Amino acid sequence: MFIRFFIFFFITSIFTLNTNADERQLIVKQLINIKNITFDFEQITNDKKEVGTCVLFFDNKLACDYEDSFQKRIIINGKTLVIQQRRYDKTYYYPISNSPFNKIFNKDNLLDLIKNSDYQLNNQIELTYVGENKKKIIIFFEKNTYNLVGWQLIDKLQNIINFSIKIKNINSEINPKIFLIPSIN
Repeated sequence: MFIRFFIFFFITSIFTLNTNADERQLIVKQLINIKNITFDFEQITNDKKEVGTCVLFFDNKLACDYEDSFQKRIIINGKTLVIQQRRYDKTYYYPISNSPFNKIFNKDNLLDLIKNSDYQLNNQIELTYVGENKKKIIIFFEKNTYNLVGWQLIDKLQNIINFSIKIKNINSEINPKIFLIPSIN
């Protein structure tokens, strides 16, 4: 009886490990062919919900327009994160060199994160990565299409950010001007 249980457990474990590796490879294969993604988002930060639309252009470019009273816009272009409050004509600049955004918005870093993360399958594929600085990033993928559906991370102010996306377009024509960083006054 014990031997049958052990054999069953061993075969099930091997099958599960192979399935996880295969799914990671399918996610990687999917991402390799993606140059940009246009998506709607829902961001929840410490129970505050915000929505809007973004364009992610690999590598390290993101432009998001929030549907809020501040007319907030976020731009990431290489090494800088800019938060604009267009309604009040305010602009804030932040470096992203040590930010978890480097792991998500840079394709090589994202592929490395996928390969070196812990795998969990729930209603979606959940890949958890803990970096050298002990910061945790969780990336979510749809389990049937292997499309990116969001991430969870903790920002520099210790806010938990849950970012869910609904992809509208993949590899569409993008005007590069949307990633221009406004000049510092």
